Amino acid sequence: MLIIALTALLLLCALRMCIGPTGLSWPDDTLLLELRALRTIAAVIVGASLACGGVLLQSLLRNVLASPDVLGVSSGASLGVMLGVYAGVGVGAAGAAWQGLPALAGALLALLAVLALSRHAGLVDPSALIIVGVVVSVLCGAGVVFLQYLMPDVGYASIRLLMGGLSDETSRLSLLMCAITASLGMALAAWLGPSLDAAALGADEASSVGVSVARLRLAVLTLTGALTACAVVLAGPVGFVGLIAPHAARALLGVRASRHRTLVLLSAALGAGLIVMADGLIRAIDLGAGRMPLGVLTALVGGPTLVVLLRRFAWTSTT
Repeated sequence: MLIIALTALLLLCALRMCIGPTGLSWPDDTLLLELRALRTIAAVIVGASLACGGVLLQSLLRNVLASPDVLGVSSGASLGVMLGVYAGVGVGAAGAAWQGLPALAGALLALLAVLALSRHAGLVDPSALIIVGVVVSVLCGAGVVFLQYLMPDVGYASIRLLMGGLSDETSRLSLLMCAITASLGMALAAWLGPSLDAAALGADEASSVGVSVARLRLAVLTLTGALTACAVVLAGPVGFVGLIAPHAARALLGVRASRHRTLVLLSAALGAGLIVMADGLIRAIDLGAGRMPLGVLTALVGGPTLVVLLRRFAWTSTT
């Protein structure tokens, strides 16, 4: 199944390279070819990072609704980037490569705040987790808007940090640093697969086979923050990819979905394909008012998916 998904991803990337304003055609101009290639690579990194982060959060919290955007991690990273720009960090083509640091700080702080505020009697309440995540996401979004008001000359960058969208002006250094970070993060997530398998059985069972649950939680939280930061630096808070891709992977794997190593890799491939396909649709559909933000298209698909999962999760938790 993983080989099929990777093959489909390569075909989608090739198709995305051919999508232009006049239809399907391989670009003859070298500069245009390079721009499309960089944009496609960015789409792969964003989709794979968010999907992998979704798998890690759902496994750590044992909550099928957990994802970087639902829990406010993406919005926290966006606020971190905006605060960095306001403080003079990440300004210009060279400085943009360092936006990952404030993005990581914002993502981790938002995630820790959500976990702390949703605890009840020492345990994380699944219902409170989603509610607190939505509140934190709204507050971080309000912070981005406030900083935009203080910096009206930021322009498209602030819109991208609110709605989500790929940019043709992403620096090569930023893309390289995000690609390295995301690749290492996903490799570590796959390496932690057997530990996540053991932790899914319970803390006592994990400890009995030599898995340190505390260290595993710290590693998962750090990896989720780093992967989300990479996605936000490249595309802003693109929603629902970290929710849709893991569930699609579980549906394809069936009983084998309990093996987290395979689940991580397949989810990353599906998430990457989802963003590449969405970016291609944005380029192919001309609405006469510029390109639609990427986050709008993913929300149109992810919003109903979240409602269906929420109803199913609430129903199963009450029976």
